[in-house]
Amino acid sequence: MNSNKDQFESSSNKDNTNMNHVTINTSGNSSNSNLNLLTTSITMSSVSSSSPSSPPSTPSRYENQKRRDWNTFGQYLGNHRPPLSLSRCSGAHVLEFLRYLDQFGKTKVHTQLCPFFGLPNPPASCPCPLRQAWGSLDSLIGRLRAAFEENGGKPEANPFGARAVRLYLREVRDSQAKARGISYEKKKRKRTLQVQAPPQHATTTTLPPSSSATTIQ
Repeated sequence: MNSNKDQFESSSNKDNTNMNHVTINTSGNSSNSNLNLLTTSITMSSVSSSSPSSPPSTPSRYENQKRRDWNTFGQYLGNHRPPLSLSRCSGAHVLEFLRYLDQFGKTKVHTQLCPFFGLPNPPASCPCPLRQAWGSLDSLIGRLRAAFEENGGKPEANPFGARAVRLYLREVRDSQAKARGISYEKKKRKRTLQVQAPPQHATTTTLPPSSSATTIQ
């Protein structure tokens, strides 16, 4: 399938209100007294009668990325041969989409025949292919899974939460960890064991009276 990954970004236009100045000149002559010509200049500004509305809230970076991912997946379904509708999309189609995205990846994944296989910092370049990193795919599936339900999809029919997709992500994680020499396992928090000492009870020792006690007079 020859199609390019398009991303759509929305832009908001701000309306600027220009203040128009209107000058009204009035002049009159007094008939009862000798008055000089009076000239009155009034400057008025046209102000919008509508009350200022609060600016719309700006979508977060996560929401923008989720929208772009959802549009990209929709384009993939439209360019599929034959075209697929969202209702007919399954976990197998999601796997096809993830493999399709590998051609746009930027993560070097070494093959087993590569001398740098398992090295986290290779000393030179190699002809190994570029792939999508496991972390990027995992985050992508999370956003698409949420977008599917936000667009009317039922949670039980969510193809992005299919078992085959979870197994595929786990396989990609393990294979890339071996090829790149990077462990993706979460660090386990060290649990501090607080050993409480047994309560110390105050003990008093009573000594027997000494038989060799002497009385000083």
